[in-house]
Amino acid sequence: MFRGVFVTGTDTGVGKTVVCAALMHRYRSLRPRSEPSRVVRYWKPVQTGIERGDDTREVQRLGGCSPRELLQEGVRLRRPLSPHLAARLSGVTIDIQTLLDGLAAQPPASRWIVEGAGGALVPINDSELMTHLMVRLALPVVVVARSRLGTINHTLLTLEALEARSLAVAGVVMVGGRNLENRRAIEAYGRVRVLGELPRLDPLTPRALARWAASELDVAGRLQEWMR
Repeated sequence: MFRGVFVTGTDTGVGKTVVCAALMHRYRSLRPRSEPSRVVRYWKPVQTGIERGDDTREVQRLGGCSPRELLQEGVRLRRPLSPHLAARLSGVTIDIQTLLDGLAAQPPASRWIVEGAGGALVPINDSELMTHLMVRLALPVVVVARSRLGTINHTLLTLEALEARSLAVAGVVMVGGRNLENRRAIEAYGRVRVLGELPRLDPLTPRALARWAASELDVAGRLQEWMR
């Protein structure tokens, strides 16, 4: 059984990678001194467009991560397309069991921040979606959503898709300028908690992100039960 959270988004480019780096800042300090092997680690199982951007490298930079805190293995595809199409054009097939076997080989005390590719319903092969991987991992899901106009519909649709598959939702992180009414609507209609509202940090630096995570991300500690 894996422990940690799975980070998905309402869309591609919504800010999942930055939120993952913020989660690394927020939760790496929970490791008890009596259990030095318990490490919060980041993993991106499937990355497309690897020649244009590497999310693992970005989390390493923004999250101030050591090599020990990163799992580099996974499917890495050149074209910036949906995983199923990028894989097909590269002549490979993404196999969920292979991904899970790689994760199972890691130290059992690890606590995982797993980042999906695109949104919850993005296809990863000819018959499976990203939600199939979520179900197999059985991790609670953190949904990253934009704060601007349109986010209510996109976020509620994502929450509905997760609920239909009996996936536990740990909460939502909103990215962008604060919008109190959108937050209230998501919490009320989605029956979920917003764990934080991440503004556009300018400049976006590891120090600035760490300060925000320490003061604004999951202040109530709702994720701690899955990260301990």
